[in-house]
Amino acid sequence: MFADQPMNNRLHLWNGYTGVVATSASLMLMAASAQAIDFGPDGMFSLTGFAELKLGTQSNYCLNCQVADASVSKHIKAADAIIPGSKYSTATLTNWQIQPYLGAKYKLGAGYEVSGLLSQRWRDGKVNGGQVERRYGGKVDIPNSWYEKNIALSHETYGSVRVGSMTTRAWNVADYPYGTNVGVAEVWASSGAGYGMLGNAIRYGSVQFDVAEGDLFVEATYDRGNPDFKRLKPSFFELYAQYHKGDLVVDAMYQDATNGAAGAWGHAPFKGVTPFAADDTYVGPGGVAFGKNKQRIGMVMARYQYNSKIEVSGGLRRNYWSGASIVYNPATQWTTAFNVDYTNPFSASNPGHPVTSVDMMLGLRYRTDKWTYSTGMVYLGKASTSNPSERGQSNSALINTLGVQYEYMKGVQLGAGAGMVRYSRLGLSPVSQTSNSSFTNVDSRISQKGTWLNVNLVYTF
Repeated sequence: MFADQPMNNRLHLWNGYTGVVATSASLMLMAASAQAIDFGPDGMFSLTGFAELKLGTQSNYCLNCQVADASVSKHIKAADAIIPGSKYSTATLTNWQIQPYLGAKYKLGAGYEVSGLLSQRWRDGKVNGGQVERRYGGKVDIPNSWYEKNIALSHETYGSVRVGSMTTRAWNVADYPYGTNVGVAEVWASSGAGYGMLGNAIRYGSVQFDVAEGDLFVEATYDRGNPDFKRLKPSFFELYAQYHKGDLVVDAMYQDATNGAAGAWGHAPFKGVTPFAADDTYVGPGGVAFGKNKQRIGMVMARYQYNSKIEVSGGLRRNYWSGASIVYNPATQWTTAFNVDYTNPFSASNPGHPVTSVDMMLGLRYRTDKWTYSTGMVYLGKASTSNPSERGQSNSALINTLGVQYEYMKGVQLGAGAGMVRYSRLGLSPVSQTSNSSFTNVDSRISQKGTWLNVNLVYTF
């Protein structure tokens, strides 16, 4: 129930939950409207959060079918092979996750306010009631990365400045409200060339401006990544804007990242080309050093409240990867690679090629009383590259979902969902997809299609 999200690593697993469920950003906002616990002088502190239990069944599931260890990136050629005779079967999946948010705020006077936010996520899952599937083998969602660990200073006239660990807008806005509202949170928000978690960031947010009879909010974020990298110095920049007019909301964001880990996991933490600063000075076989890795996304999403019951939404994203040459450091046991040309088997260092792709999302939601019905679609498109090796650029994926939610009582929701995926061809998965079975548990090397059903219980506070 966790799809492999390897960031070109032989030993470490960067996994993403494959179920189509509400994730932390959405559940935090749900919690804020539920029953936050305020305490301390003048309600200075607040505690919100969520807990979720999910049960599901999955068709065309192939457990441990890859010859190489599951942690090996799909951009390493050794990971291409599957065990001969591997077959799919139906599997039952269980998962729980919990994430609290501890907030604090204090008014300084003269329009100023200082605030802070601390949050982490824990989760666990099993396949067929037996094999445990976790990120990195532990219950902490992404070790050494916080969802929120920051402090902010704001002014009612000048806007706000926030410093510390935080999630990116490209991930959390795509996750909620867009993906979550129509059951495609993970496949939409966590695919593509973006990054989702920042550890050394500074963010400026403006006040709202009156523009064309609507409200405009703009925000800029910078993260320096791991400062121990000197030669391959990381640098991350994100620009975000939201325009709201009547029943129409438009969200736009642009990310430009240098020397983050090469990969297609939009939830990934931005730190460095590898997790190990020792790799900054490492020179690979044949005297080939690590080259810079560049990744960019440009994304626009919009939602429109047609009436009190019907909401339509959609999104368009363009991805760019510079490609990363394959270099293995035996000291740290880390391999860097993305969209590599393997046509020369005698090459000391196979080169990575630039690649671009376009992804799309559509959604429809209908609400009546305590019931909400939804349907969503995500298309991960074919890619354009000069790489003569087939690394998934010729494949595409279409994911469709149907869902229903019932508000049992304040803070408690019951839900059910169904989904299907279809790849355009057998072979490596689309470039925008993290692994060959990400988000759906259907490995594109074995089957072109698959389906799933699930039920879940969510408690927010």
